[in-house]
Amino acid sequence: MACNSCSSSSWLILSSTHAKRLPIASQIQWHSDSYTRKNLHHPPQINRHWVQASDQTLASPERFSVASYNILGDRNASQHSDLYVNVPSRYINWDRRKRVICDELFGWDPDIICLQEVDKYFELSNIMVKAGYAGSYKRRTGDTVDGCAMFWKTDKFRLLEGESIQFKDIGLRDNVAQLSVFEMCESDSRRLLVGNIHVLYNPSRGEVKIGQIRFLSSRAQYLSEKWGNTPVVLAGDFNSTPQSGIYKFLSSSKLNIMLYDRKELSGQKRCRPAQVLGENKETVGPIVTLDGLFKCWTDEEVKIATGDSERYLAVHPLKLNSSYATINGSTSTRGFNGEPLATSYHSKFLGTVDYLWYSDGIVPTRVLDTVPISDLVRAGGLPCKVFLLCVIDLITSLGSFSPTRCLRKWGATIWPWFLNFLSQLATMNLQTQWQQQQHLL
Repeated sequence: MACNSCSSSSWLILSSTHAKRLPIASQIQWHSDSYTRKNLHHPPQINRHWVQASDQTLASPERFSVASYNILGDRNASQHSDLYVNVPSRYINWDRRKRVICDELFGWDPDIICLQEVDKYFELSNIMVKAGYAGSYKRRTGDTVDGCAMFWKTDKFRLLEGESIQFKDIGLRDNVAQLSVFEMCESDSRRLLVGNIHVLYNPSRGEVKIGQIRFLSSRAQYLSEKWGNTPVVLAGDFNSTPQSGIYKFLSSSKLNIMLYDRKELSGQKRCRPAQVLGENKETVGPIVTLDGLFKCWTDEEVKIATGDSERYLAVHPLKLNSSYATINGSTSTRGFNGEPLATSYHSKFLGTVDYLWYSDGIVPTRVLDTVPISDLVRAGGLPCKVFLLCVIDLITSLGSFSPTRCLRKWGATIWPWFLNFLSQLATMNLQTQWQQQQHLL
């Protein structure tokens, strides 16, 4: 999310897709005894479509879906009303948004749901339990009242281990994250580690953002190895744009922080609506020094980012890919690197900060595409009458990695080449022998 008061959602399934926010959800009567999954399987009637991966051969039949959603905390919505000056108050109302959120969640029917900015957990939990989900919650520390929540279908996954992370314990502010190791009920050999995080919003504290991501990744790696190198999915609101140094850190597993101004690491300051839409040509760029390095990092800031005040290279142990960047989408909804053009839009921000990352062992099979910028501009911001949520939710489908299929595909590709190589080698040997015989004559 671009701000702690914005909402976003992401969904991870064995294919990857971005899902839009629901229209006003008045189709379902929300009574306490009516939250059952069987009558809520119809996807919301919104203008979004799935984008399929071009290669489905590596995915196994065992598929699952994961949703990640910053739902805009009720308290944050009221405290940051300046972000929604063009939004009628009825669209901010929590009781109404709750219906929309649940309508969308049950409509897409994800197997695992990651939520951020949750300050009404027990209200949501009561609904989710009746629909066949179990859940866990970690509230942020300090004076804030929201946190991260994770729900999963009890008939498809069983929880093997869960870990809640308080970044305050390591001096990294009041943000929190969750890690959960699941096992598929119908296949004891299929395990999955899901991480859920809401990274610090403050655009000027790039070192804290990197530190939080680095610590989450290290804990995810530890749990993955503990449970047999299980594949990893990281979902959430990373408060960093696709053009940022932090995105590069996530996607490449390393970053030389001295090549960046820490106050510009997240890229958020370049995404004011007027800048993005070209109405304001002024750009906020880094200060280029003669040696290409920034001198504005203190030893403490370097230590927070990299873990060592004398080391300028920040690293994390995971090899991650973005589900949306992996599957090609429309130029009307995707940027140059394949990420959505926008998952959040309010008076101070227009851009993408929400992602679904995955490691080796699983492959995306489809993603739910996002909304064109032109549609968002016509709406005037989020939430709006059409999309009652502040950020466009992301939905991704993933498939477990099939080593057997991979070997078959590898064999189908390499075997003809290998036979041709042997044929050429035999021909070369025959030619050499003939030339040697001619020389002797």
